[in-house]
Amino acid sequence: MESFFSHGAHEADASEIQKITIDALTMISVSLRFYEELNDFLAPRRRKTRFLKQLKEAPSVKDLIESCGVPHTEVDLILVNGISVSFDYRVSHGDDVSVYPVFESLDIGGLTRLQARPLRNLRFVADSHLGTLTRRMRLLGFDVVFDRTATQNAVVEMMLGENRVILTRNRGLLKQKIIQRGYCLHSDDPKHQTLEVIHRFDLVEALAPFTRCVRCNAFVEPVVKVDVLGSLKAKTREFYDTFTHCSHCGQVYWRGAHTKSLEEFITWIKKETKSW
Repeated sequence: MESFFSHGAHEADASEIQKITIDALTMISVSLRFYEELNDFLAPRRRKTRFLKQLKEAPSVKDLIESCGVPHTEVDLILVNGISVSFDYRVSHGDDVSVYPVFESLDIGGLTRLQARPLRNLRFVADSHLGTLTRRMRLLGFDVVFDRTATQNAVVEMMLGENRVILTRNRGLLKQKIIQRGYCLHSDDPKHQTLEVIHRFDLVEALAPFTRCVRCNAFVEPVVKVDVLGSLKAKTREFYDTFTHCSHCGQVYWRGAHTKSLEEFITWIKKETKSW
């Protein structure tokens, strides 16, 4: 009996070895290399180096890239064996894949750019966790829609319906195939997030501080003091004469002591972007 069971075990081992061998022969091996800031999305051991990925089936190159943690909205150029391809390209065994981030100033004409060229009048929709970033962006004059109660589906609908760019730290949201334009913020600090967006979308020349309502996103416009007296506290009526107000929600603005920190932030942004 002992020899019988021993023989059966050997047969099972041989069968398992054969299965592993067959699986190994049918696996697809692909080499990948990610460049520049795309490395921030990768596991440390895969950053700034070429690595192999073993696959049981041939996915689209979009799915392959996102399986490594990189949202497709961050990718502008994919070279497979030196040839530019679209997201729909289905990888094959032995493919050598190089993945590049969005290029704003580099001319790569003639290659397959995967992101649409920047909108001339960029408009954004921020997800429900980016209230502070929204206020800072509006302070600088940028059109940013924000709703603290908005679901992911609502954010996507605003992107599609109003031709906006999604701002988020949620990689999963940007991996949805329906997402056309989006940016995954790297920093969790609103101050540096603002700088990221300005750099990513080349917005230095579009800075227009104090032109938009930080509360509701509409434009502000000059207003005579007498028309807003009812909205002002006694000290404000006494010491200030120049005002603007929101054309939509009626919020009144003036350059008082409370604007010092805002002006310091604007000065910092201009200083940081001066050499771009």
